[in-house]
Amino acid sequence: MSFMAITQVTSHQADDFTTVENDGWFPPIDLPHMRNAMRLDGTVTGPRLTQAVIDAILHVNEELSAWKQMQVVAGYLALVDIPASQVNRESKLMIYYRRAVYSTAKADLLEKYRDYDSTASSMADKKSMAYLDEAPGEQRRNAHWAIANLVGRPQLTVELI
Repeated sequence: MSFMAITQVTSHQADDFTTVENDGWFPPIDLPHMRNAMRLDGTVTGPRLTQAVIDAILHVNEELSAWKQMQVVAGYLALVDIPASQVNRESKLMIYYRRAVYSTAKADLLEKYRDYDSTASSMADKKSMAYLDEAPGEQRRNAHWAIANLVGRPQLTVELI
């Protein structure tokens, strides 16, 4: 007789949906690809990742709504149809869009994890807390730059103090 509990270990990635569907004009988002590209570990559950990506898609699509409307009027039925230079056999516009969504979603996830454990008892913990303080802003900057690149405007943000 054994007193050890035997449990089956499952990955949070197993409950990830394959993709989050988009509006049909912008591309769907592949969650396993995002998880790998943005270095998201198993602490980000599938449902949490899905919700963050949905929120990010809504935000980025809203930011691009006027630009999208101009493209639709010009006769483009989807983002992938717009002529653009290619990198690794993919349109740079698709790459920028994906980066905007990934960065926005990761910023939201990092902000939520900031309040997960805000005690910093060691130097490593203090560095981790500093990262959690700065990383969401850096991810939002990356998203802003990706959107600027996509629509063809400069990557400049100026604030008056």
